[in-house]
Amino acid sequence: MITIIGTGHVFNLAEPVAFIVHHTWPDAVLIELDVKRYNYLMRVQNGEEFPKDTKSSPMYRQNSKYQQKVSKQYGNKVGGEFLAAIQMGKLEGADIIPIDTEAEETLNQIWKEMSASEKVRYKLSGIRDSFLGSRSAESTQKRFAADEDAYMESMRRRYPTLVRKLIDERNVHMAEQINAASEKYSNMVVVVGDGHVEGICALLKDPAVRKIRLADLMDHDRLNEVRKMVYNGDAER
Repeated sequence: MITIIGTGHVFNLAEPVAFIVHHTWPDAVLIELDVKRYNYLMRVQNGEEFPKDTKSSPMYRQNSKYQQKVSKQYGNKVGGEFLAAIQMGKLEGADIIPIDTEAEETLNQIWKEMSASEKVRYKLSGIRDSFLGSRSAESTQKRFAADEDAYMESMRRRYPTLVRKLIDERNVHMAEQINAASEKYSNMVVVVGDGHVEGICALLKDPAVRKIRLADLMDHDRLNEVRKMVYNGDAER
């Protein structure tokens, strides 16, 4: 059984993610982090400090700055849902498996391959999103949830390189990691950004997949239904 949780990295979702992991009793928790980011997150938890990054691409710096700003507006830290999944998974005795491509390298590749016009559109979008902050994040989440296919098609037209490398290629890589893990583990929780859920699920070999989407976590009534579902599953064990 695979339970895949779609999250939004700027939203404060640590508690519901931890609840789902706890009541799923997984053998393994797979997270949308690469090994480098996973180790960084663990070291930050131990109180280590790191020098500011000055060598990465403008895209990497812009994305990082935006996520940190909006996360703070939600009383959250970037990667909070991953940390919650990791900590609860460890408490349940699950193995923790980072499944993503190397983030900085991926974003640097995207920046190099983008056309000049795509770079301009991305920069302008980043300025607007930074100005709007949490309002932009919530608006994007609602538009995506309302019509995922239309949203992604619009993104492909505006940012073809971005979607190909940030979504499509990473979906393939992460699905391969999940398929490999499914040969060893019978009950897994996978925590990824919501935009990856459908693309990953289409590539999985295991047909027994339970999807919990960001829209479920963001809506009070739907979240209560999710809680009942996973809690009842726990009670039946």
